Parts: sequence; C-alpha cells; structure tokens
Amino acid sequence: MTFFWPELLWFLFALPALVAGYVFLLRRRKRATLRISNLGMVREALGAPDYRRHVPAAILLSSIAALIVAIARPAAVVSLPGLEETVILAIDVSASMRATDVEPSRLDAAQRAAKAFVAAMPKTVRIGIVSFAGSAAVVQGPTLDHREIEDAIDRLSLGPSTNLYGGIALSLAAMFPQDGVELEHFTDARTLSRTDKPHPERSRPASVEPGSYRSGAIVLLSDGQRTMGGDPIDAAQMAAARGVKVYTVGLGTPEGSVISFRGWSIRVKLDEETLKEVARMTGAKYFNANSAQALRAVYEGLSHRVVTNKNETELTGAVALLAALLMTLAAGLSMAWFQP
Repeated sequence: MTFFWPELLWFLFALPALVAGYVFLLRRRKRATLRISNLGMVREALGAPDYRRHVPAAILLSSIAALIVAIARPAAVVSLPGLEETVILAIDVSASMRATDVEPSRLDAAQRAAKAFVAAMPKTVRIGIVSFAGSAAVVQGPTLDHREIEDAIDRLSLGPSTNLYGGIALSLAAMFPQDGVELEHFTDARTLSRTDKPHPERSRPASVEPGSYRSGAIVLLSDGQRTMGGDPIDAAQMAAARGVKVYTVGLGTPEGSVISFRGWSIRVKLDEETLKEVARMTGAKYFNANSAQALRAVYEGLSHRVVTNKNETELTGAVALLAALLMTLAAGLSMAWFQP
C-alpha cells in the first residue's frame, strides 16, 4: 500500500497520548469511587463489567486511526477485470488452414478454441470477429452477444492467399470505428474502402507507448505464412502507434502438412518469425499452438491476460467509510451498555 500524503501518518503517533489520557481518566474515576461508602453506589458508578467498559473506547480509537490513514490518501495496486472493453479475434481463413497437422484441421481447431475463448470472457467485454485470406472482412462487429459471436465463428470459410496486413489493419478499424473507416470489406493491401469522407476533426491519433492502450486488444490467429498484401510489420507499427497489443497465436507444426487446392499440392509450414515480431512490436506476446488441445490452453490463458489489468486505485473512500462505521459502532455500544 502507498500513500499520496504519507506525511499525515505522523498523526498516528498521537494515538498513544489518547490511550494514556484514557487510562488517566479511568484511574481518576476509580479514586473518586473509593470515597463513596455505599456499596450499591459503587456498583452503580462502576456500571458494566470491566471488559465492556473498554470495548467502545477501543473501537473509537480504531476509528480515529482509520480516519488518519484515510486523510493520508492510501492507494493499492488491484486487479480489475473487464478493463479491456473490446477484443477483436482475427482468424486466418486461408487455404493453408485446411491442413490437418492439427486435427481435425487447423480451421476446425481454431473455431473450437475461439468459442472456448469467447465463453471465458466476461459478459462486459465486447468481442468482434475479423477473417482474412486474400482480403479481410468483419464477420461480426464488436458485440456483447456471445451467441452472435459463436454464430460468426461457425460462418468462417476458407479462401485463397494470406493477407496478414489486412487482418491486423481491419481489426484496428473495427476497434476504432470513430475514424470513419468502412468496415464491410478490406479490398486492398494498403487502403481501406470508405463510404464517405472522414469528418475534418477526425485525425490520426498521436503515437503512444506500445501496449499502453487499456480498452482493447487484438488476438491474431494464423499459420503465419503471408502470400500477398502489405508487410504485416507495417500493420504492427499501426497498432503500436495506437498502443494496441496484438497477441499472436501460431497454429500448425514446423513440419507442416501437404494440402490440395485447385489441383495443386502445397506443403504449408508454420512460420513463427513474423508472428513473434508483430507481438513484440506491440508489447504483447506470441503463443505457439501445435495441437487442438494446446490451442485451447492458449486461448484460456489469453482470456485472462487480455481482460485483467492491474491499476493503482485510491482507497480513501473505503477507509473513511470504515472509520465512520467504527465510530458509529462505538457510539451505539456506549449508548446500549451505559445509557442512564
């Protein structure tokens, strides 16, 4: 625990003086009662048993101590779930996701794990789905309805080529719709289609520290083999400039698998280097998932990693409330036990 005004804690040293004053008054009262000859009057003067006489005073002293701590403005680092309000799942749907080195196929395993990820999310977190192959599309805009998200995951279908740049760039567009970017379809590696001109006051945000954005994150799942589109490192720089973390998940094995597509046989292997660099640049982390079970474990870990954040929170109000409750309790006990 830390304090914004720690110098005020010196007032706690006044508590021993209060205790000494309380003891002095008790002894003075005891000497006064000894001069009374009638035993009944002595009992009436002493009132309740000794332990009850001291309880309200001890509680009152505790309330004063809590009040002093409150005016010093205490703060503590606490974990607050749900701070990352929007999470975009960007899922590779290129033909290479048909590979069966992750059973039953890379795409099937990704869909199952994505559903498990959604189920683990708090209901207060909006989730969106972006798919990317040769082009990228928003399959489901950010929503709190988990059923709609699961239906969107089921609608994923394979397409030719892999455009990692498009997947990251469109995920950013879905996360920041106030920038006026059309979200229906990402058709070009370097430009987003627009329905109208952006408003004049809408300008590109100034660069911030990578990973500093606390209201959203992107989880990108791919086999990591770019075949078209812009350089995904450029898209990672766009995310880093906004402070958005891009957690990357590499799906597949180094040995890869042979797939047939449009009469061609192609060996597809996991290329981790690009995914690792994207995660590093944005202040996030790369995860390897070479099996369906490992992929589920990765998503379960991400569900906590993405939505839980530690912040320093001031506790003045809570400690002041505790002081007030203790003071009220001391007064109530005193009235109940010693009311004439």
